Amino acid sequence: MASISENMQSVCERVAAAARKYGRLPDEIGLLAVSKTWPAACVAEAAAAGQKAFGENYVQEGLAKITELAARRLEWHFIGPLQSNKTRAVAENFDWSHSIDRLKTAERLSEQRPGTLAPLQVCLQVNVSGETTKSGVDPADALPLARRIAALPRLTLRGLMVIPEPEDDFSRQRAAFRCARALFDELKKEGLALDTLSMGMSHDFEAAIAEGSTLVRVGTAIFGERNYK
Repeated sequence: MASISENMQSVCERVAAAARKYGRLPDEIGLLAVSKTWPAACVAEAAAAGQKAFGENYVQEGLAKITELAARRLEWHFIGPLQSNKTRAVAENFDWSHSIDRLKTAERLSEQRPGTLAPLQVCLQVNVSGETTKSGVDPADALPLARRIAALPRLTLRGLMVIPEPEDDFSRQRAAFRCARALFDELKKEGLALDTLSMGMSHDFEAAIAEGSTLVRVGTAIFGERNYK
């Protein structure tokens, strides 16, 4: 079985290869290691291999790792659904929040972000596949919501995050990401200063890179298959 550091190297090589294949520079694409369900020791191993940014889906689990690994000065991204009673913990402890799809959530994060910290970097989650069971704002409602979030203090709106419906066909993967890229470009044309398109996971990040992703969120390909029991 390959080690986490070996997996990290493999993922970085795949990211670079996809970037070159689709006419992009490898350093245009950031890597977020999704460490949910994995212990702090695994995060530490990935950090030792050079990884700095980690994504967590569960607030309490993420807080425990942030505390245990505080000396490493890592960058922590909250990427899971965010309940109202968890916003303070995210505002006070994380560097990024990717899953904002309601103004109320953004307002709470803005109010609760300590003035002693840099602004919380945030992404607007968009439901590009129209799945009723999935979080995310409808693309048609993204612009007005993005404008209101961008105006809030203590937050910096960086871009969009999408999780399309799982798809094995590469061309259909690209089609979903193409919709997200079109919306991203539209919002920028409307005057929003966006630079982050958070899309692509272990099974589809090459397709996301082909369509302009600037940040891929990779967990399984780095840490292995998860056991949720």
